[in-house]
Amino acid sequence: MKPLIDDNFLLQSKMAERLYHEVAAVLPVIDYHNHLDPQSLAEDISFQNITQLWIQPDPYKHRAMRMSGIAEEEITGNATDEQKFLNWASTVPKTMGNPLFHWTCLELKRVFDLDEVLSEKNASSVWAMCNEKIATHSSIALLKKIQVEQLCTSDDLLADLSIHQKATQLHGIEVMPSLRADAIIEWKRTGFKSWLQQLSQQTNVLIEDLGSYCAAIDIKLDHFQEVGCLLADHALNAGFRFELPTLETATELFQKQLSGTPLTSKEDRLLTTYWLVELGKRYAERGWTLQLHIGAQRHTSSRLRRLAGTAGGYAAIGNATDMASIAHFLDTLERENALPNIILYNLNPTDNAAFASLTGSFAQDGIAGKIQFGPAWWYNDHYQGIQEHLSTLSNYGLLHHFIGMTTDSRSVLSFYRHEYFRRILCNFIGQKVAIGHLPNDWELLQTLVQAVCYNNAKHWFTTKKKEYVTTTVKGKVAVITGAGGTLCSEMAIHLAAQGAQVALLGRSLDKLHQVEQQILEAGGQVMSISTDVTNETQVEAARVRILEQFGTCHILINGAGGNQPNAVTTHNKFEADELSETPSSRGFST
Repeated sequence: MKPLIDDNFLLQSKMAERLYHEVAAVLPVIDYHNHLDPQSLAEDISFQNITQLWIQPDPYKHRAMRMSGIAEEEITGNATDEQKFLNWASTVPKTMGNPLFHWTCLELKRVFDLDEVLSEKNASSVWAMCNEKIATHSSIALLKKIQVEQLCTSDDLLADLSIHQKATQLHGIEVMPSLRADAIIEWKRTGFKSWLQQLSQQTNVLIEDLGSYCAAIDIKLDHFQEVGCLLADHALNAGFRFELPTLETATELFQKQLSGTPLTSKEDRLLTTYWLVELGKRYAERGWTLQLHIGAQRHTSSRLRRLAGTAGGYAAIGNATDMASIAHFLDTLERENALPNIILYNLNPTDNAAFASLTGSFAQDGIAGKIQFGPAWWYNDHYQGIQEHLSTLSNYGLLHHFIGMTTDSRSVLSFYRHEYFRRILCNFIGQKVAIGHLPNDWELLQTLVQAVCYNNAKHWFTTKKKEYVTTTVKGKVAVITGAGGTLCSEMAIHLAAQGAQVALLGRSLDKLHQVEQQILEAGGQVMSISTDVTNETQVEAARVRILEQFGTCHILINGAGGNQPNAVTTHNKFEADELSETPSSRGFST
């Protein structure tokens, strides 16, 4: 019997075959939105068995097993890994017609060279065979096999971002953070109060009103910026409505929330809208792209949420989106000259044409593809869904500027969905050529495939990095207090690597010298000053030395320990006009 996954899987014309094999298949992978664990990547974890690699992190598989009647205990509970694998094996033949069937066959073929369809009949032998080979398949080894060049994980505002740098330095794949920003505006969730306390501790900001919350958020956004973040992500779930309050109303509502008084549904909507706009402005200032995942009905089964967690594979497609609210949101930002680049992910396929048409509604001079109709997402990333997405985008927008595929997945093996997408794209184009809807022009078609599969994303990353280095860091002077600590030392090293001149302040000169040595060895410019930031005299002396050596200052990162005011923030020692290129900016910016 002919294996399902052969060289020309999903390719139905000679042109499709040529486009895939000669163009798409040889291009590296850039995955700009996924949920891989950066710590696991930094450690390059290996797996004890195929369940840990393939089934445990994949809610798609969990959902299919539930639909086949398998008990939750044997999916995400305390059953053995072998039993969970056997349960998945018994489910696979039932997934025919679902993308899981294609993905399963493709992943087993690519990683374990298995041509058989996994089922109850061969489950035991496949379990043994895969586990025998599993030792050679660490996270990084698999990503390199898939030709992954860059990836962006989804990270909470409070995440340790030094892990991404370690993963990049150790393994040669660029692991970048992106901000999963929903926690900032999910004040109703369990744990928000604790999260707020951690934010206060990490930023040394006493959060007691809207203004101090904004200040703390800005400090963390600056840190994301400093380590190379280029994207933020928000979920606009089913029922999203845009209703913008005044600053006075937002201030009152935030104070009410801080006091522990629950907000009404309307009040919550008003405050959420306020924060979406404020965050959108901040993303635009930093040159980030805002990803909007729209239309999920996330709250379905309370029982499964309790058993499987918030990402357990039980969410559904929500009602059609209120397009007026989406347009109003984007227009509000644009009217303030603060509209960031946007990627719109749509979950309800009935809205595809509406979202695709929005890609031309907020165009901007000199920016190709400012508003993106993002890839077929979640319940739409199957064969028909991807084809329909490509067709809709072609009809209502410009396929040539499409930023391409991303996995949105927690599983390393899901990166083979880039191959799945590329095969469907090449087949889509090949079919158009075969029926005379596109010209049989190799150069033109090759350019299109290269753009969608790789070049558009690559150009975007490269351009944004250059803008960041040129306009934000290179040639600037940065003063960092508490620079002997882990977080601030990493920030100092990164800033120096990007061309900044760095002044390190801290109590322990030995620790500062360790950081200084790393910067000097990399060719950076740096000075170390032993300073107790609670001592006004020492702070003044540090200011004078910095002026003597660097002449000015543009950036202050006040990372000294403790949650009390210090001489840096309570006195004017670092706010003299002569410390700034532009006197109106008042010296150090925090």
